[in-house]
Amino acid sequence: MSSPSSLLPLEHLHPALWRAHQLGRGREAVQASGYAALDAELPGGGWPQRAITELLLSRPGWGEIRLLAPALARVGAAGRGVLLLGPPAEPCAEALAQLGLDLSRCVVIRGDDLLWPLEQALRSGQVGAVVAWAPASLKAEALRRLQLAAQSHEGPAFVVRAEAAAAHPSPAPLRLGLAGAGPDALAVRLLKRRGPALELPVVLALPPVLSRAARQRALTPRRTRTSAQALSTIA
Repeated sequence: MSSPSSLLPLEHLHPALWRAHQLGRGREAVQASGYAALDAELPGGGWPQRAITELLLSRPGWGEIRLLAPALARVGAAGRGVLLLGPPAEPCAEALAQLGLDLSRCVVIRGDDLLWPLEQALRSGQVGAVVAWAPASLKAEALRRLQLAAQSHEGPAFVVRAEAAAAHPSPAPLRLGLAGAGPDALAVRLLKRRGPALELPVVLALPPVLSRAARQRALTPRRTRTSAQALSTIA
């Protein structure tokens, strides 16, 4: 008989087990996010597969695509498709290409009712990565259905929701809150993960998309910009 000291720790009995102070290892492979600081805080070291990841933000367009771009580009480079459902604005092909996405692998679906195509895409197992912008009317039952469907999806699946959704429970094992942290920077709060709570956000430098002039305007305090505009008007 083995002595107690030779027994494996409990968390090694099954990949779904972890201690409260540890990050969960996860039962499936993960996709690296492309940001080392973020991967260090994600269970398994990357975006989960066969599960929904929720991205919560005050309004769309705060850098969610740039955050996901490294993983999406890797999916396309592997010859698999990237599905964008219900984007809030027309995707810019030039910007997506600049971020490394293979446009020939990208499919955009628009419409009022995207729950059905999203669920079918996840169940099919044929899509490499999915990003869906969910309406405010998304119900908890619908989210549970998506989480079940995602178990057939061998790739990352992201649902973008309003930050108000953080006040309600979710079956998604990973929930992140996104907020701007300056030009080309994003603050990522880990609202839910398989592991201990993280008090401070992870601040990431995103791939730049602003022109030099636009970046300078964003860095200039509002009062200084107003004074400069007034002087230029007088001149």
